[in-house]
Amino acid sequence: MSRIFVMLAGWIADLLLGDPSWLPHPVVGFGKLIAAGEKRWNKGENRRRKGAWLAIGLVVGTFLLTFGLLFGLWAAGEALHLGHWLTWIAEAILIFFCLAGTTLIREVREVFRAVDRSLEEGRTQVARIVGRDTSELSAQEIRTAALETLAENLNDGVIAPLFWLALLGVPGMMAYKMINTLDSMIGYRNERYLEFGRFAARLDDVAGWIPARLTAFLMLLAGGKLGKLSWVHKNGQLHLSPNSGHPEAALAAILDCRFGGPHNYFGQEVWKPWIGEHARSLTTKDMEHAVRINHRAEILMVALVVAFNALFLLH
Repeated sequence: MSRIFVMLAGWIADLLLGDPSWLPHPVVGFGKLIAAGEKRWNKGENRRRKGAWLAIGLVVGTFLLTFGLLFGLWAAGEALHLGHWLTWIAEAILIFFCLAGTTLIREVREVFRAVDRSLEEGRTQVARIVGRDTSELSAQEIRTAALETLAENLNDGVIAPLFWLALLGVPGMMAYKMINTLDSMIGYRNERYLEFGRFAARLDDVAGWIPARLTAFLMLLAGGKLGKLSWVHKNGQLHLSPNSGHPEAALAAILDCRFGGPHNYFGQEVWKPWIGEHARSLTTKDMEHAVRINHRAEILMVALVVAFNALFLLH
């Protein structure tokens, strides 16, 4: 039962607090480690091998360090006659850090508010949550980018971390966050990162493969659109990423809109296949509907993790 209560405590903390800017965050530390490794080893020959060893070292190191921390707190709790409280508190805090559902929703809402005020404010605000060049985006492209990110990061920031929490506990959840951070920093298909970040990108594809499809399923279930499951599967495969397309296709099906088209990454234009058939203007009402779908899908995933842990209790 403790695993269920610890998970719920971390999840509720994210719902209430999001990611306060004043609070030190492990992912910031992950980013600094990745940046330092990339600066030191992304040069010369054998860049692909160097990038692979960096990714492996950071992911395995994160898992082992988290496991060691929790084991040490368990031992300290036993020695101090505190039971498992130190471990439970630490686990709840780490789960809180690994979830990003509330913060993402706040950011997407701010994008829609900003673009309603002015195009420049919208471009500045959406740049906080996307990796593409936003300096020439139209109002429609800004709203589309925000909703694409909302769908994709429901997987990366909520469903996938909870999936790995259920399978490998808090160490597995932290290791997944390192994988995802590696991909977001060096997993690009450009001259600088193509070789060095190849392994990190593939590792993220593998780690997110099942969660991405689970995310799409939960979104359709939350939106009462399970009849679109085969359509989402077909269109999700059109995306350049083997995973990102599935949540995006699910949201496109729910909103009856279209995602994709040209994107500018680091000065290079990348065409993403169109997902969806109705090229209509997106509104704040669409955003609020998408947010409700995110909340419902998140609750469904939490219920799944609770049920998964309950099965172990029965055995």
